[in-house]
Amino acid sequence: MSEYLLQAKQISMVYGQQTVLQAVDLTIRAGEIVTLIGPNGAGKTTLVKAVLGLIEPSLGQIIRQPGLRIGYMPQRLHVDPSLPITVGRFLRLAHPSKAAIKEALAEVGTSHLLNNPLQSISGGELQRVLLARALLRDPQLLVLDEPVQGVDIAGQTELYQLIETLRERHQCGVLMVSHDLHLVMAQTDTVICLNQHVCCHGHPEHVSTDPAYLALFGEKYSQALAVYHHDHDHEHDIHGDVIPDESGNSPNHDHSQCGHNHHHGSHQHSNKHNEQKQDEQKGGQGHA
Repeated sequence: MSEYLLQAKQISMVYGQQTVLQAVDLTIRAGEIVTLIGPNGAGKTTLVKAVLGLIEPSLGQIIRQPGLRIGYMPQRLHVDPSLPITVGRFLRLAHPSKAAIKEALAEVGTSHLLNNPLQSISGGELQRVLLARALLRDPQLLVLDEPVQGVDIAGQTELYQLIETLRERHQCGVLMVSHDLHLVMAQTDTVICLNQHVCCHGHPEHVSTDPAYLALFGEKYSQALAVYHHDHDHEHDIHGDVIPDESGNSPNHDHSQCGHNHHHGSHQHSNKHNEQKQDEQKGGQGHA
């Protein structure tokens, strides 16, 4: 197992009489995707701030590899519509080279947006631009706070796949915060279920059946998780349908041989839950 990039040891965060985090352990290694899940108010944002070094824990310690380079992607960015700034100028605020900007945009599939006004791009494109900005630091660790915020279902799947590709290409560690349980479970190595303390942690399949997880999220959400670790030669989308291969054909297969229950009906609930979450977030956009 590779050496850790960052370790949080028994960290607690206390504000006055309120305990926000209690005795939390966290280890992130190179090439590993670790995902934090938990309800609102669980302490996820506080833990991310501690990882970034923006705040110091009240108790415990965070150990980082010397010279650790961290690329951070915020949950959202509110763009003032009156601010005349292109994607290229936005990325130049951190003073990278023009070549580095072009390379980062190419990695996330947005080279064509270089000279576009930042206000004119879609939500999915903006998230990719923010991911490109994080890559400009040539990070050993990517910290992604709700990376699919404001992105439609199809775009969410593509973004999670892109994050997986970047992890493989750069062999960087990834710490990701997400509420999108039905999608993120298939794109992570380790899940940490947080509710002020670590309720449970481990591989996605194990966490999704852990009593602590079920108590926090409910069995209906556990059944809706699209975790597909198949032995056969095809992939599924979030609805459980087979994704056509490069020739446009759907591979022949027999699900009875999978040893796996796809829970097709549960995905309808998952998508409804996601739509409700997006509706709740309308009007709740913050400012950078």
